[in-house]
Amino acid sequence: MREPLLRVRNLRTVFPTRRGPLAAADGVDFDIAAGEALGVVGESGSGKSVTFLSVLGLVRPPGRIEAGEIELDGQDLRTLPPAALRSLRGRTVALAMQDALSALNPSLAIGTQVTETLRAHAIPVDPRTEAVRLLTRVGIPDAARRLGDYPHQFSGGMRQRAMIAIALAARPRLLVADEPTTALDVTIRAQVLDLLDELRAESGLAVAMITHDLAVVAERCPRVMVMYAGQVVESGPTAEVIAHPRHPYTRGLTESLPSLDDPDRVLHPIPGQVPDLAALDAGCRFRNRCVMAVAGCAQPVPLLPAGEGRLSRCIRAAEVTP
Repeated sequence: MREPLLRVRNLRTVFPTRRGPLAAADGVDFDIAAGEALGVVGESGSGKSVTFLSVLGLVRPPGRIEAGEIELDGQDLRTLPPAALRSLRGRTVALAMQDALSALNPSLAIGTQVTETLRAHAIPVDPRTEAVRLLTRVGIPDAARRLGDYPHQFSGGMRQRAMIAIALAARPRLLVADEPTTALDVTIRAQVLDLLDELRAESGLAVAMITHDLAVVAERCPRVMVMYAGQVVESGPTAEVIAHPRHPYTRGLTESLPSLDDPDRVLHPIPGQVPDLAALDAGCRFRNRCVMAVAGCAQPVPLLPAGEGRLSRCIRAAEVTP
């Protein structure tokens, strides 16, 4: 793998609760290289968004990063003063949030919100012209006329595209895209994903794509990281991970997907529920839902090599094949 643009090691992000601290991200390790797309998958509550909010320094108190290293292009983000971190957001690393209706300012026109980013980071372009170009590129029709529209005048899909345009405005080196295709129809989804692929090829943009859509990951992300209950449980080349999962949870995700090519395919939903993060023990967090669990799963399980550049948090990884 190339030298990482983003390097995260042993990240632990904790939120206090009445029942004790809850680690929403616990011992998370990963790298993203320039020009790479990393798919981040897992069911709701697995720690995907919290992990990248931690990278961006956007975890709100009383939540806190308790441990870990976060380096962006060799710079330790955890030691940056608040002002330096604010200037880095948007310019070097940007976030396209999942809920565009909440993320966009309802009292400001869409064009104002795009040009605000350009001005804040002193991008040497004509703000209005660049705003029209960005909105057009993400598929907003008649973008020049729509600059004065407010978020409530855009459809859900248009708001999502505008959110991506704002995130790309300052030409960041890393884009964190949290469910970037939510509320988009198939045609517009393809346009947005094609745009991200083009930017990766043209400018070396790195993309962390947080999603529930394994099909998008399989199509667009060469590497994938699977998260469960705050931990990375499997990572590696996407084609290999999806075709031959080495962790029972990853296998459960792939077996829960319907297939147009096989209408008679029998789906196998994952039984049980995600564990209570405030009441965990030291063992494998998936074992109470796992048909392969053995006595050794009650002990701590690290990420183990699983062949072909892959890692799996399962003591029986070699046995977990389709």
